[in-house]
Amino acid sequence: MRWSRRPLLAAGADLALVLLAWWLAFWLRFNLDVPDDFAQLALRASPWCALAYAVALQATGVWRHVWSYTGLPELRQLVLGIGVGAAATAAVVLALRLPFFPRSVLLLQPILALVLLGAVRAGWRTLAERRLGGGGRRLLVVGSLQDAADALRALKGSQQWLPVGIVSPLASEVGRSIQNVPVLATLDSLGKASASADAQTALVASPPGSPERRAALLGASDAGVTLLTMPRPDAWLKADSAGPRKVELEDLLGRAPVALDIAGLADLLSGQTVLVTGAGGSIGSELCRQIARFGAAKLVCVDVSEYAIYQLEQELRASHAQMQGVYYTANVREPQRLAAIAQLHRPAVVFHAAAYKHVPLMEQLNEVEALRTNVAGTLHAARVAGECGARRFVMISTDKAVNPTNVMGASKRLAEMLVQAVASRYPQTRFVSVRFGNVLGSSGSVVPLFTAQIARGGPVTVTHPDIVRFFMTIPEAAQLVLQAGLMGESGQIFVLDMGEPVKIVDLARMLIRLSGHTEQEIPITFSGLRPGEKLYEELLADDETTLPTPHPKLRIARSGGSLPDADAVVAWIEAAGPAPGPLALRAWLQSQVPEYAPR
Repeated sequence: MRWSRRPLLAAGADLALVLLAWWLAFWLRFNLDVPDDFAQLALRASPWCALAYAVALQATGVWRHVWSYTGLPELRQLVLGIGVGAAATAAVVLALRLPFFPRSVLLLQPILALVLLGAVRAGWRTLAERRLGGGGRRLLVVGSLQDAADALRALKGSQQWLPVGIVSPLASEVGRSIQNVPVLATLDSLGKASASADAQTALVASPPGSPERRAALLGASDAGVTLLTMPRPDAWLKADSAGPRKVELEDLLGRAPVALDIAGLADLLSGQTVLVTGAGGSIGSELCRQIARFGAAKLVCVDVSEYAIYQLEQELRASHAQMQGVYYTANVREPQRLAAIAQLHRPAVVFHAAAYKHVPLMEQLNEVEALRTNVAGTLHAARVAGECGARRFVMISTDKAVNPTNVMGASKRLAEMLVQAVASRYPQTRFVSVRFGNVLGSSGSVVPLFTAQIARGGPVTVTHPDIVRFFMTIPEAAQLVLQAGLMGESGQIFVLDMGEPVKIVDLARMLIRLSGHTEQEIPITFSGLRPGEKLYEELLADDETTLPTPHPKLRIARSGGSLPDADAVVAWIEAAGPAPGPLALRAWLQSQVPEYAPR
């Protein structure tokens, strides 16, 4: 241990208190009047007592503690140190064979030493907390006593926040207190509690996605209270994640952190060359970030958008300078270009995220583009992965591929089937597809649209009051895609656990409340279902069954039926020309995907 001025002062104070306890033990043993002979005994043994305690407190780590942060672990260590010191002192006294030494002193002294050393530490911590925590903005904590206790511990010593009350979802907890902070009210009285405590900010301590969070959002919005939450544990290491932050939509939907097979993914990706198509998109760019974190030696990024690939290049060059990044503006619809890139870099793993995903746009005027990119582009990427000897190929699919009612969904289902067909031709490569629903904040999702409409003052347009969708966060989706790529056997289709479906109108209401407005200020209007749009999405087709996997958020879908002829599919798309008739296109698509039922 490196000694500096403060530890030396603390050690000196401890030894002074140990000797004070030594003399107090004699004083109490002799009813406040120590005979001269025994005073000489005490004096003769006191240096040995001090030495024994010095060795014990140093050996047990007591002198490494910072008094301002003394808690139960430090007090337990102090008890151990004093116990060892008392035993050592007793051994020395017995070894010296001091005549008529009062044995009761050996019992009294450690008790007094523990009281004195513990009291000094507790007093020092109390003074430090008063000095540091006396100011700050007044804050309510929303959650049960158990949830609030964790939040209050995190806020200990904060100069920015001063917890003044707890608002609990449990009526039985009202009137109780924890760490001197009282439970003022239940959630339905958040506004009154805010007014009585003179606190215009509330920290939600309840778990993500809990009903308490949504109830708190409604109450806070009505009362004009700013709502905050603590960052999730997996975000604590980020520089911008320290301390409370504003509640976001992800907190209300409650997607738990993903448990990953870190060792397996490191073995799959670390030191490898990885190719990502659609690398500039929402999912593709997050895949690139996650792959870079797992230590890929070379990351080959392919995207048709020059601006998207430029943005990704700037980000990855800054955050992962040690990784070799290669950035191509290329189209998966061009097999020769894709093959040239793959043959040059020989990727071990290929993630295929390039696709057209916007249902209404692909349903009218652009149907053939969905086939060229989602179907032919996927086939080209899969074949290229097999030809260059990649170990794994992972295609990003969608919940809209299940019993599709629109061209986009049907094109993705056909792409899944083509990946399965290609798998038999390249046995050295594992071909896997991964289905999931909407991702929050992705390009083309409703969240950026609603946010922009709220910023303009409304109205927020929802297609139907009963329309529901599955949602997950972009990082969660990317992590589960990686995990599926690691686990999957060739030809398998993985289905991600999307949790409970969310009503889009509820999503709109939450976003309005998060923006600090009410539905009276920002109205919601209903525009009607768009072409090809369903009220709900499914993650599995009717004729499919699912099998569990070792990962709780991944299941395997098994589908029957014959697989399409890949060459015939490409030939039809190429022969269709730039503007095939929409009825003929849908009829052909239905012949390839029997479950496709256009509306």
